Amino acid sequence: MPDYLTLDDVDVDGMDVLVRSDLNVPLENGAISDDFRIRAALPTLERLVDGGARVRVCTHLGRPDGPDPAYSLRPVADAMAALTEKEVGFETGGQITVMENTRFDPGETANDPTMAARLAEDVGLFVQDAFGSVHRAHASTVGVAELVRSVAGPLLVGELEAFGRFLVDPEVPYVVVLGGAKVSDKLGVIENLLPRVDVMLIGGGMCFTILKAKGEEVGTSLVEEDQLDSVKRFLDGPDSEKIILPVDVVIAKEFAETAEHKVTYVKEIPPGWTGLDVGRETNQLFASVIRTAETVFWNGPMGVFEWEPFRSGTEAIARAMAETTAFTAVGGGDSVAALRALGLESEVSHVSTGGGAGLELLEGRELPGVAVLSRWAGSRS
Repeated sequence: MPDYLTLDDVDVDGMDVLVRSDLNVPLENGAISDDFRIRAALPTLERLVDGGARVRVCTHLGRPDGPDPAYSLRPVADAMAALTEKEVGFETGGQITVMENTRFDPGETANDPTMAARLAEDVGLFVQDAFGSVHRAHASTVGVAELVRSVAGPLLVGELEAFGRFLVDPEVPYVVVLGGAKVSDKLGVIENLLPRVDVMLIGGGMCFTILKAKGEEVGTSLVEEDQLDSVKRFLDGPDSEKIILPVDVVIAKEFAETAEHKVTYVKEIPPGWTGLDVGRETNQLFASVIRTAETVFWNGPMGVFEWEPFRSGTEAIARAMAETTAFTAVGGGDSVAALRALGLESEVSHVSTGGGAGLELLEGRELPGVAVLSRWAGSRS
C-alpha cells in the first residue's frame, strides 16, 4: 500500500480545498433513491469546513455522453443541503460548493491535462475521498492529484484499512462470499483470494458457470461459455476444495418475478428451467460457515433479490453477516442495497462505498487514484 498524507497531516484553515467524493447515487425518475453515498461523504466535507476551509466537491454521476440535465448534480446538492447544517451551494457559493458532473466534460475519462488544470485552479489542497472511483485514472482522480498537494480523506483511509484486513494477516477462519450474475466480474478476486481464504462461498448467477464447468446440467441458467476454461483452471487447482457451491437452488420456468418456481437440488435441475436463487439447504449451509468465521467479506447477491420469490438467499447471507462476531465487510451496490433494505447496515463492521474499487484491491491490483497520492507523502506540514 503506497504511503500518503491524510487530513491529520495538514492545516486547512483559510485554504481552498477540492474534494473528490463519490456521489454517484442511484436515480429513479430524476429522484435520488438511495442517499447512502451522500451520507458517507458528508463527514469529510463538514470536517474541512469546521477546520476553516472553503470546500469544493467534484464527482461524476452516471455515464452521460456530454452535458445532460438528467445527470445534473443539482439534486445531489439539494439532498446534501438537507442532510447538513453547513451551507451548500451548487456550482457557486456555500461553505460546501457542489460542482457540476465531471463526466459532462470528455476530458474527465481521458484524464485530460487541461481539465485537470481547470479543476486544480486556485486550489491549495486536493482531498481524494472517493473510494468508489480510485480504480479509474480520470482527471478528477489522478490528473488533479498530479498538480496539487493531495491527501487521502477519512472515508478513503477507512476503506483502505478495512480492505487491508482481508489481504494482510486476516483472522481465521477467513471466509469470502461471492455472488452476482457473472463469474467474469469476480475471476480476479477468486484467483487472488482463493489461496488466502479458508472457505469461499459462491452463489448468485455466477455459480451456474462454475457448476457447468464441473459437469452439471444447469438448464437455461446464466452461463458464461467463454469463461468455462478459466473456471476449470481454478477448479483443477490445489485450493479448489475451499470452494463451496450451492447444493440446492430456486428455479423458475422463465426470468420473471411472477414465474412458476420451485426448489430443487443442483443435480436435478430440469431442462428449460432457470436458477434464480440459492435454496433453503444452501442458505443454512452458507450461514453456518459465516457464523463460525472470524473474518468475512461479502460481494454480490445470491439471487435476483429485487424479486420477493428469489430473495431468501441474499437475506440469509445478510442476516448471518449481522449475527456473527467476526470482522465483516460488505461491498458492491447490490449487496449494500440488500443490507440496507433489511435494516442491517449498522450490524456489520464495514459497509463499503465502492464495488469495483474494492474488487480490484482484492485482486491485488494497484488503484491509480491512491498510488498518485504517494508523490506528496513527504510534504507534511
